[in-house]
Amino acid sequence: MCEVFISADPQSYDARTRSVRLHGVVTSIRLENLFWQVLEEIAQRDGMVVVQLIERLYDELVAARGEVGNFASFLRVCALRYEAMVAQGRIPADTSVAIRSLDAKAVLHELPQGWGRPSPERQQLAGETRVRALHIAARRHA
Repeated sequence: MCEVFISADPQSYDARTRSVRLHGVVTSIRLENLFWQVLEEIAQRDGMVVVQLIERLYDELVAARGEVGNFASFLRVCALRYEAMVAQGRIPADTSVAIRSLDAKAVLHELPQGWGRPSPERQQLAGETRVRALHIAARRHA
């Protein structure tokens, strides 16, 4: 089993830091080379360079969620989701097909659990679970 994983080219998991400018603010992002390669492919599909893709993802994440959190982890997840969706046939393997030309609802239809936004029911349950945990913690400290 391990041969499948340990046979990876060591350069693919070497990390590289890139400085990017997001709306005039310079920041550094450190990712493994394989993630940079996948992000470059995604960017090229839509006629962008990777810095433009990163800025667009950042802007859309802020617009959708109001915060960014761990942006490097978010970029890794984007690369993994892209590769998984290509493997599943949700995104065409033909890199001449732009991502922006795809029907997002069709691509995201019936994703495996944990791969998409939680349903309103799951969000409510998670919120209730957090509230119960806070009540338990408060009782312990009282």
